[in-house]
Amino acid sequence: MAGPWQPPRPRSLLLLLLLPTLQVRGTHPDCSVVLHFQKREAECLERIRSESQTPGQEGCPTEWDGVSCWPALPLGQSRAVACPDILHVFKNSKGLIQRNCTEWGWSLPSPPYHSACRLETLGSNNDTEATRGHFVTMKVLYTCGYSTSLAALLLAIGIFSCFGKLHCTRNSIHIHFFTSFILRATAVFIKDGVLFSDESIDHCTMSTVTCKAAIAFFQYSVLANFYWLLVEGLYLQTLLLLTFTCDRSYTWGYVLVGWGVPMVTVGVWVITRLQYDNHGCWDDYSSPYWWVIKAPILLAIFVNFLIFLNVTRMLAQKIRCPDLSKTHKQQYLRLTKSTLLLIPLFGVHYVVFALFPEHVGVDARLYFELVLGSYQGFLVALLYCFLNGEVRAEIRRNWGKWQRSMESNVFNLATQDFTA
Repeated sequence: MAGPWQPPRPRSLLLLLLLPTLQVRGTHPDCSVVLHFQKREAECLERIRSESQTPGQEGCPTEWDGVSCWPALPLGQSRAVACPDILHVFKNSKGLIQRNCTEWGWSLPSPPYHSACRLETLGSNNDTEATRGHFVTMKVLYTCGYSTSLAALLLAIGIFSCFGKLHCTRNSIHIHFFTSFILRATAVFIKDGVLFSDESIDHCTMSTVTCKAAIAFFQYSVLANFYWLLVEGLYLQTLLLLTFTCDRSYTWGYVLVGWGVPMVTVGVWVITRLQYDNHGCWDDYSSPYWWVIKAPILLAIFVNFLIFLNVTRMLAQKIRCPDLSKTHKQQYLRLTKSTLLLIPLFGVHYVVFALFPEHVGVDARLYFELVLGSYQGFLVALLYCFLNGEVRAEIRRNWGKWQRSMESNVFNLATQDFTA
């Protein structure tokens, strides 16, 4: 007769079930699944330790088999547990697995997990390699995108800073907006360097101060992005209401909104994670405390959408106003075209994905947030600087001035040589 069934070592059965899925995920494994089972295992082991302090129990003791926790059971009885409720791993979360307590210990699970719970169909090795290549291609694309954005944003900040006639509240806000994109690109590179530079590191269980700081910095840069876009919308609305162009009385208020609100939000999120959910590298978006970050972003998008509607209404009134000068009309139109394009462009995909669970539309989410998102900084620099008629006019004016100065210097040198 066969001996008692020996349960696999902790997490070994889990890894056998999930390893192909994690391989398909490539450099972005679904850590929420691993963390889910780690939490269940910790709870089960705590139960086992508690029962070990009570001697004299007969039958089968509580056991963790790598997927489920089997509570203690008297000899000759059976117990059934439900499949783990993880839809993107197990198709049938209502399936039941049964085990009996025999004189040799726990019996084999019947039916087996992969049969009862209907493990998601796994691709072949060729599919795995193709998907891994897809992620590598995606990383190359967003690395190129963020590099392009960084170069364009730094050039745009240099242009706004060098020319004195471009120094005003409007362009100062643009510079802060550009800086938030520079921080975001830098944060992405830092995060990739910390989390994914070494393939031998288990990213799901990594829990160092460095990786948590990298994730916190990344979340701050994302929040700053959305809140400086909100500031752009607020400034445009204030411009239409008060008809001012370079009034600096509101600048510090804008700075507090653009940099202060994200700082406070990330601070609250860090304290919350440290107190109540301090595991992993804080990059598991399935955590309920993720709403500390998500809610302020959705609020900024919602307010910007209201501003979008209000500015459209106000602009229509301003354009029809016969007392408004042509210069002011052109200024309103120039700033409005840029801001009204960015508000829906930045917010729509985030709202759509925020309404669905994190495992839904992973490929589309990664494409929008990583690849297309990496070129947003370049688009912002293009709209607010490179296609700005005021900026181009100032560059042409200074270029002409420099050419005339060079021609004058050459003429003076030639005259001096002739007279000598």
